[in-house]
Amino acid sequence: MLSLFRNIGLLVMLGVLSSHVFAHKLPETIKQKLQQLAIPESAVGVYVQEIGKNQPVIAVNADATMNPASVMKLLTTYAGLELLGPAFTWPTMLYANGNMVDGVLHGDLIIKGYGDPKLDLENFWLLIHRLRQTGLHEITGNLILDHTHYNIPRGDPGEFDGQPYRTYNILPEALLVNYRASTIHLFSQQDKNLVRVVVDPLPESLQIQNNLKLTHGVCGDWQNLLTIDVIADAHNNKRFTVALNGNFSKHCGKQSIMLSLYDSAAYTRDLFKHLWMQQGGVFHGDVVEGSTPQGLIPLKVYQSPPLAEIIRGINKFSNNIAARQLYLTLGTGDTVVINSPATLAKSDAAIKQWLISKQLNFPELIIENGSGLSRKEQISARHMGQLLLAAFNSPVMPEFISSLPITAVDGTLKNRFADMPVKGKGHMKTGALNNVRALAGYLLDHKGRRIVVVFFVNHEQAAQSRIAMDTLINWIYNRQ
Repeated sequence: MLSLFRNIGLLVMLGVLSSHVFAHKLPETIKQKLQQLAIPESAVGVYVQEIGKNQPVIAVNADATMNPASVMKLLTTYAGLELLGPAFTWPTMLYANGNMVDGVLHGDLIIKGYGDPKLDLENFWLLIHRLRQTGLHEITGNLILDHTHYNIPRGDPGEFDGQPYRTYNILPEALLVNYRASTIHLFSQQDKNLVRVVVDPLPESLQIQNNLKLTHGVCGDWQNLLTIDVIADAHNNKRFTVALNGNFSKHCGKQSIMLSLYDSAAYTRDLFKHLWMQQGGVFHGDVVEGSTPQGLIPLKVYQSPPLAEIIRGINKFSNNIAARQLYLTLGTGDTVVINSPATLAKSDAAIKQWLISKQLNFPELIIENGSGLSRKEQISARHMGQLLLAAFNSPVMPEFISSLPITAVDGTLKNRFADMPVKGKGHMKTGALNNVRALAGYLLDHKGRRIVVVFFVNHEQAAQSRIAMDTLINWIYNRQ
């Protein structure tokens, strides 16, 4: 009898173990999708865990070191919220280096940046508006741009993929005005059978050659149906011609392309002059880069929007440069002026110390710039999942989750999962590089359970893996 009970106990134990092992495997439907795509299971990392449970539902290659692409922004933004606080703002200092008499500055105006990731067109206009409210209306000297808060190596914006003019390749600058971007808006104008092109802002030194043809086909992947050639003037490398060739469907409505063509001084010169004059100001000088003399008292301090607002742009629309500037701020903390300059080494140390404080041990973690636009950055699916579990139990959880794209609703997921029951039920970040696809975040299943999901693919067929990822999301939503 004792032997019988032992055998029964052994069978029960083996049954528990086998079900535990089985629970960690990929569902057959996802395995079949991967096989059809010729993606081996060894090329994926999957981690799925219900919040409040001790064990994952699925853990496949979960400890393998993988490139997460833009999903790395989840680490940067979560760390930012905890280390800096949701209400943190970046200062931009404005100094009058000279005598100001009756609203006339006899000298230079200096703008010193501390890494504001959202000094875009609207906010730069607001900065200038508030500068005018000080009573200043005429500047006899130059505008000095002070970038010295960043002590980082100079890089090549085209190093990553040979596209130096694309805005996702912009390198961090302590005083980055409007991402140095010119936005090219394309409008289908059917009554005239042409494509109208509008550039905002339009520098005086930029010419547009519009050779686009309006077609009647489906819009589809419209960007691959046209080409953009950037041609620098042979006699003046500060002047550019952008030639647009190819087709644009009437069904595309309005679409936009962003380019970064100018260095900081050249770009800011045209924009500052335009906005300053628009608000009744007079400017006699030029725009140059320099440093702020010691002892000057700020004429005005402009504060950025709060971090909680800025990370929405980082995560929902995968803003690489904003993520990089946030990452650099992690090393100086919420007292950026006192702890200046910002360095990559400071940020790396801050992230490591923060993870230790949360008892998270990620030995494989490599962060190059915090944006995921990197061939070097790496983390495992399990550790990304553990990070998301920790974030859910954090005081900054509401701000963090609300910054993520919502399935079939907004951001990079606006047009994904639209025909699936998970519409509006997931908050997830996507990532894409050559040979890399990634998806990570939170999903509310049909029983109201909140599930952490991480799916990494590092393989030459990764670009085809979306159907496998979507199948897993659907399986998780419907599981019993």
